[in-house]
Amino acid sequence: MLPSDNRLRRREDFSTAVRRGRRAGRRLLVVHLQSGSTDPHATGESPPPVRAGFVVSKAVGKAVVRTSVKRKLRHLIRDRLSLLPPGSLVVVRALPGAGDADHAQLARDLDAALKRLLGGGTR
Repeated sequence: MLPSDNRLRRREDFSTAVRRGRRAGRRLLVVHLQSGSTDPHATGESPPPVRAGFVVSKAVGKAVVRTSVKRKLRHLIRDRLSLLPPGSLVVVRALPGAGDADHAQLARDLDAALKRLLGGGTR
């Protein structure tokens, strides 16, 4: 389960990540990343947490399939939060093939997209 502090919930935050962030697409998913943004709703001295959200449309499959894809992606992103700069906004959009993919395939695509966004990979 993704901790509550690391969840992207507001529509404005999704829009910010998608419109202002960088994008890396793969066969099964597209990752949008806005690095180091600050949360205007957060208080305190500690750095803001990385927040992630997921978009899984009906094109991926029926409700059971979409829920399964979201759970897999949540689990995968939870293990990769430490790789991202504090305050980052991440939106992972599943593409239609994600419904038929297994955990390992989603992990490979997510890792490749994050590597590219963080400056470690080329097109």
